Amino acid sequence: MKPLKPLDAAWLYVDTRATPMQVGCLAIFSLPAKAGPQFLKKQVEHFRAAREFAYPFNLRLVAPGLRFLLPAWEEDRQIDLEYHFRHSALPQPGGERELGVLISRLHSNPMDFGRPLWECHLIEGLENRRFALYMKMHHSLVDGIGGMRMLARMLSPDPDARDLRPPWSVGAGSRGGSRPAAETPLQAVLDGVRTQLRTVPGVTRAFGELLREAVRHEDKDWALPFSGPRSAFNGKISGQRRFATQHYSLERVRRIAKAAGVTVNDVFLEVCAASMRRYLGEIGALPDKPLTAGVPVSVRPADDQGAGNAISFIIANLNTHIADPLARVRAIHESAQRAKEHLQQLHKADIDNYTALFMAPFMAQLLSGLGGHTRPMFNLTVSNVPGPDRPLYFNGARMEQMYPVSLLAHGQALNITAVSYAGQFNVGFTGCRDTLPSMQRLSVYAGDALDALEAAVGIAAEAPRAAETA
Repeated sequence: MKPLKPLDAAWLYVDTRATPMQVGCLAIFSLPAKAGPQFLKKQVEHFRAAREFAYPFNLRLVAPGLRFLLPAWEEDRQIDLEYHFRHSALPQPGGERELGVLISRLHSNPMDFGRPLWECHLIEGLENRRFALYMKMHHSLVDGIGGMRMLARMLSPDPDARDLRPPWSVGAGSRGGSRPAAETPLQAVLDGVRTQLRTVPGVTRAFGELLREAVRHEDKDWALPFSGPRSAFNGKISGQRRFATQHYSLERVRRIAKAAGVTVNDVFLEVCAASMRRYLGEIGALPDKPLTAGVPVSVRPADDQGAGNAISFIIANLNTHIADPLARVRAIHESAQRAKEHLQQLHKADIDNYTALFMAPFMAQLLSGLGGHTRPMFNLTVSNVPGPDRPLYFNGARMEQMYPVSLLAHGQALNITAVSYAGQFNVGFTGCRDTLPSMQRLSVYAGDALDALEAAVGIAAEAPRAAETA
């Protein structure tokens, strides 16, 4: 038995039918040049024959009904692969819309807590000799960085490599091996107490600084929890999802960032801010106060291939009250930098407890049923995940794009996550189908916002891409 860390366990606590806490990845592949009609049939057979389950695909909850008391993992030795791996085909014409409709539906389905918390779907019938792989896992098992690294491990930079294994047979490659560490409940409690005692001084200092700023309001660039207004994105949500995508050249985003004197992530935050400003303005619901974004920050070491969550959070002011895109992106940069400086003062050992305490009000809103009824801790989550920097292949099929599919919660009807891959900057918009019925406009407006910022810094704009929506 392996007890969960507090942040991992928190995603289990707030999981409901309306707010399933699962994250996913959509990868689109092109068939090898000489592949015939039997190629995908053989891949499906290859997947179904793979009965070795690596960490964390071999983990299930101990006593799912008691997960609120002592959430822990145990190894499942009788995994039903026919349940976890599904083979689907798109209806004609097999375009981006048909794929998006299917992904929206698959991502809306909650997971079975009596089984290992993952699914893999191989989807054929995508036009232009392409197919897709959609993976989803519960957020208690993996964060964005860990998920991208797991996907990369099942792929190869060699287009001639064959006999590559499916993701559940490759796993995370954790240094802990495929078998969770044996630990008694008493040992787990004692270890947790020791860890928390060691982190008290650093965490106390960090929260003291937060409280002083909340009282004095001396730093205009520092976005504090609950400083954003309520907006159309911050009500109650249903369990049905809508998914849309956009992709840009990573080099284009880098050129804009350099010209503006900011980071790539600042440009991404600005694109999100501009699209939401326009969307809310059109429906007459743009708040006077600027929206804020909760931004996950990876604290995973570069050589750590493990699963689980290794993230903290900062809050960035999106400055949606500023009309000029260049002024807005520079204000976003100042806000994000101030939040990062606050986080960077903590030692690595302090991060888990700091994050658990920092996010406690957000989790408390969800557990108490107040999420969506009171002012949000931040207006939405915006995340930028670094992915593989070179083309990758699966048994000769080139991965053309990859998109993150994220989670939502009451009070958080929109999540925008980007992942870089082989010179691309790919953005996934995950929204509540009932709260944001016209969410596809946000993805279109994001492309327009990038054009506007490009013009503002004096760079000739590229031809805009059409949004891919569902």
